[in-house]
Amino acid sequence: MVSENEIFGRLFAKTTLVRVNAYVPYSKFPVAACVLSESGEVFAGVNVDNASFPETSCAEANAIGAMILAGHRRVTAVLVLGGSQDDPGIVCTPCGGCRQRPAEFISPDAPVYSCGLEGIRDESRFAHLLPKGFGPANLAT
Repeated sequence: MVSENEIFGRLFAKTTLVRVNAYVPYSKFPVAACVLSESGEVFAGVNVDNASFPETSCAEANAIGAMILAGHRRVTAVLVLGGSQDDPGIVCTPCGGCRQRPAEFISPDAPVYSCGLEGIRDESRFAHLLPKGFGPANLAT
């Protein structure tokens, strides 16, 4: 069995590596995210700004899209790395939409790591970030 420290290490290494590819000419706020699939594969995404701000694409959504594209359907951990080298320790948690998106694919007790370049700034369980979330059970008839 893989420890949470090992999971964090794998996700943090990959997220740190891909963060430089974030496209942020408008927000100036690079974010990278990784999700760990049930099979142990890591899928990454970065945020992609757009001059039409509603069309900006979040890192978490892009990571989940990469996982789905590869044929996986279960997330066991999420890591979000956001901010800059000189920020005052801001915790970059997933935005509202990026709390909802994984609800299709993640268990309530899965870890969600919010990180700065130095490491973990906050760790939560998914259910803490999206209590009483809307999901497939809400659509059951």
